[in-house]
Amino acid sequence: MQVIDHHPSPSPGLAFVDGLASRGRSTFTTGEALRTLGGELKAVQGVLRRLRLRGEIASPVRGFHVIVPPQYRSLGCRPAAEFIDALAGWLDTPYYLALLSAAEIHGAAHQRPQVTQVMVPSTRRPVRCGGIHIDFIARENAADVPIITKNTPTGTMRVATPETTALDVVGYPDHAGGLGNVATVLRELAEEVSPERLVAALPCSPTAWAQRLGHLLDLVGAVDLAEAIHPAVTVGEPVWTPLDPRSPRRGPYSPRWRLIVNAAVEPDD
Repeated sequence: MQVIDHHPSPSPGLAFVDGLASRGRSTFTTGEALRTLGGELKAVQGVLRRLRLRGEIASPVRGFHVIVPPQYRSLGCRPAAEFIDALAGWLDTPYYLALLSAAEIHGAAHQRPQVTQVMVPSTRRPVRCGGIHIDFIARENAADVPIITKNTPTGTMRVATPETTALDVVGYPDHAGGLGNVATVLRELAEEVSPERLVAALPCSPTAWAQRLGHLLDLVGAVDLAEAIHPAVTVGEPVWTPLDPRSPRRGPYSPRWRLIVNAAVEPDD
């Protein structure tokens, strides 16, 4: 009597992905798939295409693939935190989670970022992976600023320290919701910022960032942090700098920070 197998073996592509997942892997490259599955590149690309159509994998950049478990199928991708370290490795670039994404991790989540913000040394196009959006922001010395390593469900990721985050949001206000939101973030972040570590982080950033940061820290009542950085900021009488670099250099002067206060800043309630 013939026995009918009602549970056929999975396709080679699905078996490959399931095998990686069983070993704790969450990403792979086309090259890995080619080495494991064998055959011609075109045939392997066809296998990967079918896996994408079934929602088993997502491909945020050419040649790099994310295994999508069932709980994330509606999203079309894993959360960025679960693959950003592997993606940066594939792109061969230093990186760290920055700005509002880092601020959220440190508890300053008044305005939840709609995208994952990642600092890298040079300009890169944004990445979309299903419902996940990653913006890359260029900072030439991204490899040198203070960061911490955070655990994720799939490994680790690099994240700006609270002190680096404070400097970054001041240095990139357009990526942080404008100066009003920057002030809000600083107010929420202040408890996590160490005065000593903030002073140690200053040399990685332009003096103008520190001047703006000092003024905004005074504005939100983080007096201990402002006092800590004041001596370093005023050494050598730095040039007068505008609070908002995109606005005309007109407004009241702040001798304390050698700052032209050319923008009214109101933190959110």
